[in-house]
Amino acid sequence: MRDRAFIVLMLTLSIVLAALPSSAGPEKIAFPANYQNHVLYATVDRYDNKQYRELYGTPEAVKAVREGKPMPSGSVLTLVQYKAQVDAAGTPLKDANGRFLKGDIVGVTVMEKRTGWGTEYPIDLRNGEWEYAAFSADGKLNDKANYPGCFQCHKPHEKQDFVISLARLAGKAPGGPVAMKTSPNDVGIAGFVFGPAKLTIGPGQSVTWTNGDDSPHQVTLAKSQERSAVLLKGQSHTQAFAAPGVYEYMCGLHPNMKGAIEVK
Repeated sequence: MRDRAFIVLMLTLSIVLAALPSSAGPEKIAFPANYQNHVLYATVDRYDNKQYRELYGTPEAVKAVREGKPMPSGSVLTLVQYKAQVDAAGTPLKDANGRFLKGDIVGVTVMEKRTGWGTEYPIDLRNGEWEYAAFSADGKLNDKANYPGCFQCHKPHEKQDFVISLARLAGKAPGGPVAMKTSPNDVGIAGFVFGPAKLTIGPGQSVTWTNGDDSPHQVTLAKSQERSAVLLKGQSHTQAFAAPGVYEYMCGLHPNMKGAIEVK
């Protein structure tokens, strides 16, 4: 049922985007050919799709965020996706520090902020003054990318200027190993997996999720769409479940990560 509702929402947003004036849309963003001259502020190993990722920000954007100021007009954030190198069994190869080895480039995703951008979008879709664009490895615009999905994914993060990686950009993301909790009502997040994937508790009991990944995650209940705060490495979220039933959930940032809480 949820998947059907998601498809309907995506179709609706696609129709909205198609109906917008030509001044809105990914065509406004030029491929950032000089992105490697920008500030490399994070690298991420994506265990769920076997990718190595690099995140770059224009120097002015990084400077503003680290000074506690809003990102200025002209800010560009670039996400570069690479295939992770894998062995014969398809398992990602790692370096001496346990990080994925970078393989071939897959694509480049860009978000750019300009004064006056975004005014064409309805309020339930608009991401402030940000626009999004996806490019192939050779810099060509991907006009078939799921742009409504970009807006939907970033919309809940309005309080941090719609930038999910803001803590990394600000240089405030936690580092070092995380001591995972192991009580019966604890769920660990590691390698882009909830563990255990299914947990059974009694009515009125609470569940605590702890993020052990370098990447942020967000616990989102599938039916109600209730979301935790964005969990950085080492941070936890605790939630009580009063009524019996099965509560399916996912990561609000990485929807392929799924789990369930059964209350009985």
